[in-house]
Amino acid sequence: MDKNKKLKVVASVLIILVIISGIWWITILRKAHSSFENYYSFRGCAQLLNRTDDSGLCRISSGKTIKLVKFNDRWYLDGDLPTY
Repeated sequence: MDKNKKLKVVASVLIILVIISGIWWITILRKAHSSFENYYSFRGCAQLLNRTDDSGLCRISSGKTIKLVKFNDRWYLDGDLPTY
């Protein structure tokens, strides 16, 4: 196999790995944002402090308190809402 062909194969494999990695992250993020419990876990909450139908306060392992909010039936970190 000549050098040019090897380079094309390596580049193709890298591109495929980047695409697979992107699809994997999109799947993880969609699942995380889909429910309070999933997002609570995704953000690393260690203790639930307060919960309503559209928000929740939790403490992460570092001791910091974060607020999770529901926006368009998806869960986000307060202040980190999508801008669409």
